[in-house]
Amino acid sequence: MPKSLWTPIALSVCAAMTANCAASPPISMVAPVRLVLPEVARRPCALAALPSEPTLGDLEAAYVERGAQIVACDGARRLAIETLEAERNANGKSASVTGR
Repeated sequence: MPKSLWTPIALSVCAAMTANCAASPPISMVAPVRLVLPEVARRPCALAALPSEPTLGDLEAAYVERGAQIVACDGARRLAIETLEAERNANGKSASVTGR
Protein backbone atom coordinates (compact mmCIF):
# COMPACT_ATOMS: atom_id res chain seq x y z
CA MET A 1 0.00 0.00 0.00
CA PRO A 2 1.54 3.34 -1.02
CA LYS A 3 2.22 5.89 1.72
CA SER A 4 0.41 9.17 1.60
CA LEU A 5 2.63 12.23 1.32
CA TRP A 6 0.42 14.03 3.83
CA THR A 7 1.50 11.90 6.78
CA PRO A 8 5.14 13.09 6.92
CA ILE A 9 4.07 16.66 6.20
CA ALA A 10 1.49 16.59 8.99
CA LEU A 11 4.02 15.13 11.42
CA SER A 12 6.57 17.81 10.48
CA VAL A 13 4.03 20.59 10.97
CA CYS A 14 2.95 19.15 14.32
CA ALA A 15 6.58 18.90 15.49
CA ALA A 16 7.32 22.47 14.35
CA MET A 17 4.27 23.83 16.18
CA THR A 18 5.19 21.95 19.37
CA ALA A 19 8.77 23.21 19.22
CA ASN A 20 7.54 26.76 18.65
CA CYS A 21 5.25 26.62 21.69
CA ALA A 22 8.00 25.13 23.84
CA ALA A 23 10.31 28.02 22.97
CA SER A 24 7.71 30.67 23.90
CA PRO A 25 8.01 32.41 27.27
CA PRO A 26 5.40 31.34 29.81
CA ILE A 27 2.20 33.35 29.92
CA SER A 28 1.87 35.45 33.05
CA MET A 29 -1.23 34.64 35.06
CA VAL A 30 -1.00 37.92 36.97
CA ALA A 31 -3.30 40.64 35.66
CA PRO A 32 -1.51 43.93 34.90
CA VAL A 33 -2.03 46.82 37.28
CA ARG A 34 -4.61 49.32 36.00
CA LEU A 35 -4.77 52.74 37.60
CA VAL A 36 -7.89 54.87 37.32
CA LEU A 37 -7.25 58.08 35.43
CA PRO A 38 -8.61 60.97 37.50
CA GLU A 39 -11.73 62.60 36.10
CA VAL A 40 -10.03 65.99 35.85
CA ALA A 41 -7.45 64.47 33.47
CA ARG A 42 -10.19 63.05 31.20
CA ARG A 43 -12.15 66.29 30.95
CA PRO A 44 -11.59 68.39 27.80
CA CYS A 45 -9.91 71.74 28.33
CA ALA A 46 -12.12 74.83 28.16
CA LEU A 47 -10.96 78.04 26.54
CA ALA A 48 -12.56 81.42 26.96
CA ALA A 49 -14.04 83.04 23.87
CA LEU A 50 -14.68 86.67 23.11
CA PRO A 51 -18.21 87.99 22.64
CA SER A 52 -19.36 89.01 19.16
CA GLU A 53 -18.46 92.69 19.72
CA PRO A 54 -15.64 92.68 22.29
CA THR A 55 -14.43 95.68 24.17
CA LEU A 56 -10.94 96.18 25.54
CA GLY A 57 -12.21 95.00 28.95
CA ASP A 58 -13.58 91.80 27.35
CA LEU A 59 -10.22 91.19 25.70
CA GLU A 60 -8.30 91.70 28.95
CA ALA A 61 -10.70 89.50 30.93
CA ALA A 62 -10.53 86.72 28.30
CA TYR A 63 -6.74 86.97 28.26
CA VAL A 64 -6.51 86.44 32.04
CA GLU A 65 -9.18 83.72 32.01
CA ARG A 66 -7.50 81.88 29.14
CA GLY A 67 -4.15 81.97 30.93
CA ALA A 68 -5.72 80.34 34.00
CA GLN A 69 -7.43 77.75 31.80
CA ILE A 70 -4.15 76.88 30.07
CA VAL A 71 -2.45 76.40 33.45
CA ALA A 72 -5.31 74.13 34.59
CA CYS A 73 -5.21 72.17 31.33
CA ASP A 74 -1.45 71.71 31.59
CA GLY A 75 -1.88 70.44 35.17
CA ALA A 76 -4.50 67.91 34.03
CA ARG A 77 -2.22 66.76 31.21
CA ARG A 78 0.66 66.34 33.66
CA LEU A 79 -1.60 64.32 35.98
CA ALA A 80 -2.56 62.01 33.10
CA ILE A 81 1.10 61.47 32.19
CA GLU A 82 2.09 60.77 35.80
CA THR A 83 -0.75 58.26 36.13
CA LEU A 84 0.33 56.48 32.94
CA GLU A 85 3.97 56.38 34.05
CA ALA A 86 2.97 55.04 37.49
CA GLU A 87 0.90 52.31 35.82
CA ARG A 88 3.77 51.34 33.51
CA ASN A 89 6.26 51.30 36.39
CA ALA A 90 3.91 49.10 38.44
CA ASN A 91 3.74 46.64 35.53
CA GLY A 92 7.52 46.50 35.18
CA LYS A 93 7.83 48.66 32.07
CA SER A 94 10.40 51.41 32.34
CA ALA A 95 9.52 53.37 29.18
CA SER A 96 9.09 57.06 29.86
CA VAL A 97 6.12 58.83 28.32
CA THR A 98 7.64 62.29 28.62
CA GLY A 99 10.91 61.42 26.88
CA ARG A 100 13.02 62.56 29.83
